[in-house]
Amino acid sequence: MRPPLFLAAAADLAAGRIALTGQEGRHASNARRLAPGERADLTDGAGTVAECVVTGAWPGRLELTVLSKRAEPRPEPAVTVVQAIPKGERAEFAVDLVTQVGADTVVPWAAQLCVAQWRGERAAKALNRWRSAAAAAAKQSRRAWFPEVTQLADLAAVTNRVGAAALGVVLDPEADVALGDVVIPQAGEIVIVVGPEGGITPLEREALLTAGGIPARLGPTILRASSAGAVAVGVILASTARWR
Repeated sequence: MRPPLFLAAAADLAAGRIALTGQEGRHASNARRLAPGERADLTDGAGTVAECVVTGAWPGRLELTVLSKRAEPRPEPAVTVVQAIPKGERAEFAVDLVTQVGADTVVPWAAQLCVAQWRGERAAKALNRWRSAAAAAAKQSRRAWFPEVTQLADLAAVTNRVGAAALGVVLDPEADVALGDVVIPQAGEIVIVVGPEGGITPLEREALLTAGGIPARLGPTILRASSAGAVAVGVILASTARWR
C-alpha cells in the first residue's frame, strides 16, 4: 500500500528533517495516527515529492526524516474541466471526482441555466470549498501536482479558453460524435465544457462552437453534471500516455 500523502510548503521540502504542523499535522497525527517508523510522503502540490519516515509524533505534530526526493514533470497534455456550477453538495463532489481522475485545472462556470449562483461573500466561500475539495482529493489520489481551481468564469472567459486550447470539447448528449471517437492531442491543453443540469443555452452553444469547441457525447445514458466531467476526463486520458 502506498503511504499517505500530505501537503507541505516548498521551502520545508528542501530540508532533510521536516516538522509537519497545522492542519496537515493534526490530520497526520490525530486522524491518521501515524507513529514513528511509519512511512509518509510530503508534496508541495507542484511536482516535488519527499518520501519520508516518521521519527516523532505528538498531538498535532509529526517529525519526519526525508529518505529521498523526486520531481515529477507537469502532466501532458493538460486537462481543464469547465464545470457549470452544480447545486448543493454536488459541486464539491464534481470537483472531487475530476481531481481523482486527473484534471489539472477546474474552472467554475456561471452558465445561464445554473440554479446555484455565486454572489458576494457566498462566492468566496464556495470557491474555498471547491479548492479544499480539490486538495483533499489530490492527497487521496497521491497526486504530485494539485489542480488549480480558478476564479468564477463567465461565457467570454470560457470561450477564450476553448479558443486557445489544443482541443475544446463541449459535452452534449445529442451530439453526433462520441467523445471516444474524437482525436485527442498528446500535448497542449484539452478543455472539457460541462453544462448545468438544464443544459447550455443556444447562445452559449453557438459561442463555444464558434470558438472552436467540438460537441461530443459520452454515451447512451444521460449523466449528472456532477459526474459527466470525471467520465469525460477518463475517456480522454485513456487515449494519452498519462494512463499508460
